[in-house]
Parts: sequence; structure tokens; C-alpha cells
Amino acid sequence: MQMQLAVLVFLVAYILIATEKINRVAVALGGAAAMIVIGATDADAIFYDHDTGIDWNVIFLLLGMMIIVGVIHKTGLFEYLAIKAIKRAKGEPKRALVFLIILTAVASAILDNVTTILLAVPMTLVVCKQLNVSPIPFILSQVFASNIGGASTLVGDPPNIIIASRANLSFNDFLVHMAPWVIVVMMVITPMLVFMFRKELVNTAADRARIDKLDENSYLKDKVLLKKSLFVLGAVMIAFVLHTALHLEPSIVAMLGAGVLVGISRLKPKDYAMDVEWATLVFFAGLFIMVGALVKTGALGEFADFLKEQVGDQASLAAMVLLFVSAILSGIIDNIPYVASMSPVVTELSAGISQQYGDVLWWSLAFGADFGGNATIIGASANVVAIGLAHKAGIKISFWQFAKYGIPVTLVSVLMVAPYILLRYF
Repeated sequence: MQMQLAVLVFLVAYILIATEKINRVAVALGGAAAMIVIGATDADAIFYDHDTGIDWNVIFLLLGMMIIVGVIHKTGLFEYLAIKAIKRAKGEPKRALVFLIILTAVASAILDNVTTILLAVPMTLVVCKQLNVSPIPFILSQVFASNIGGASTLVGDPPNIIIASRANLSFNDFLVHMAPWVIVVMMVITPMLVFMFRKELVNTAADRARIDKLDENSYLKDKVLLKKSLFVLGAVMIAFVLHTALHLEPSIVAMLGAGVLVGISRLKPKDYAMDVEWATLVFFAGLFIMVGALVKTGALGEFADFLKEQVGDQASLAAMVLLFVSAILSGIIDNIPYVASMSPVVTELSAGISQQYGDVLWWSLAFGADFGGNATIIGASANVVAIGLAHKAGIKISFWQFAKYGIPVTLVSVLMVAPYILLRYF
């Protein structure tokens, strides 16, 4: 009975988030409270259990990077890069969108997709103001690019970090198995995004002429702080890449970087705390609690057992089912807790198939979860952060507006992965 109640609470919360009748933060907190009231979870499970509680690594990774971005924001770097990009694009919105998509995808592979969005959205808002176009196509395109580009490396997307830990996969494994096809997918998705948003990517000749007269250097406010910020950000990036060798979680790296930068910047807390998306952090906490309750009551476990019964020891069938199921559920649940709960299942499924197929099930899980995160607003951390930043700037992107573009992008990208997995591994 408790399991059924937990599922019901989650479904009601999800519907309320989708309909946007109530603020999503209030829904997440209300859903978390309901899970506690019905006995589906408790304080120990929420705060101390790695499998059923709040993923503090994700929360503090976000907090640390938000603080770093808050300090960098004071230097004028975002404005500088924005002007530089649109001048290179000759003030043409479609070309500017392509530049920003490529930049976002590459940055997401080096950093992680959440950090990239934290850096990219403020820059995008400046770009769109200068281009005199709606920022919504740019923000959505960068979210999609960050989730796809981030899939290419171990540190690019939080689910990949979980998968690498469970399956004992290295940074180079992701480069060999994920990165090549991510590049191919981006080559298809980029023109697709330009086509989908073509009607909104229009400005006047006067707008384009005005762009050429802008001086990007005039936007740099504090060059000394900029040098300090870039040094710390560079060190954080290197530590992200080497985090397995350094035995430091990305969250620790982010918080250390934030602490160092705050210390050497000599800024007052109000100067950088304003850029922290506190509502987003609270929303994630509530979401983690609800999904953790589904894990604790055995709802996700029953689903995993059902999946195992269906695929048995058929490797190719297991890979395809895992790919598409992961893509669908990651759009509904959020790909971080989904991957955390499915990892034990994949471990068991992998043990039941021939060793000649290697880690194919892990790559199916990674592709499905990373690409599936593009389907809805709550599908991936980067989505939630981007919508939060947009809302703070007075730009409202609804659940269904996001899904209108996110679902086609997810469908095309996942359909492209299926033949890749079948041909490469079978």
C-alpha cells in the first residue's frame, strides 16, 4: 500500500509541475513532505542514505559553480564573449545560434553541462538583447547541446559520473565509446534546431549594422578579478578531468574552487550570492526526496525486476530496451536519480550476458539517460538551471514549450544511437 501511495504522490506532483498551476518549487517541497507523511521515507533515508536521499554531490556541485559564476559575472566576461560571438556571426541570428550551440557542446564535454549552462545563459541574454531577437530559441538550443555534448565525456554529464563509478569505466572509455557518435548526432541536431526556430531567428539590417560598431573590450569591468577568476576556473576544469586520479568528487572540487575564488576576490557575499539559484537547489532537493521514496518503497526495484524478466540474457534486446526505456524515464524522473536507481539493475543485467559484448549495456544507459534528459524541463539538471536563470531574467519558458522542442530532439538523437549500438557492438 505504501508503495502505491508513493507512486501516486509522485504522479500527482509530476502532473502539477507539468501543468504549472502551482510553482514547481512548492510542488517539489509539497511532494517531499507528502512522502514523509505517508511513511515512504524518513530523515535517515533523506539526509544520510546515498541511494534514497538527497544527492548532496549534485547540490554542492551546483552551489559551488553558481558561486564561481557569480564572481565571474562581476568581471564583464559574459558580455565580452557575447559581443565577440555576434560580431563574428556578422549580427546574423542563425549563424550566431550555430556558434553558440557548438561552443556549448564543446564546453559541456570539458566542464559539465550544468556549469556550462551557468556560464552560457548570462552570455546568451546579452547576445539576444544585442541581436534584437527572442532569447528562448538560444536558451533551449544551448540546453539541448549541453546535454548531448556532455554525454561525450565522463565529467560532461552527472549521470556519466555515476555510471563510471558503478562500472569502473575510465575517462578514455567515454571518449572512445561515446564521443565519436555524439559528434555525429550534433551534426544532425544543429541544423535541426536552426530549422525549428527559423521564424524567430530574424532581425533587421539595422540591427546587424549596429552589431559591427560594438566594442567588446569596453564591457570588461575588472581585468584583475577576471585573471583570478579564469585561473581558478581553469584549475577547477583540470580537477574535473582528473577527479578520479585525485580521488576528489566534482562537488568537492567546485566548493574548493568557490572558496578560493571568494577568498582572493575580496567580494562581499551579497555580490556573488545574488547569482546563486537558491530556488533551483531547493527544487532538486525535493525531487531527490520524492525519487528516493520510490526507491525506498521498492517501486523502482519492481520495475527493474520486470525489465530483467523481459530481456533475459539477450544482449541486443537488453541494449535496445535499456536505451529507449532510459530515454523515456529520464525525461520523466530526472536522469541523475534515474541512473542512480538503475545502475544496480544494469550491473545484474551485464552479469547475465556474454562477456564478448563488453560494457554495451552501460553505454545504452548513458546514451538513453543523457539524451533522454532533453525531453522535459525536469529531465536533466542543466534544464532546471537554465529555466531558473531565464525566469530570474523575466523570461518564462513553460513545461510544454520546452517539451515541444525537447521531445523531437530527444527522439531524433535516440533513434540515431540505436543503429550505432547495434552495428558497433553486435
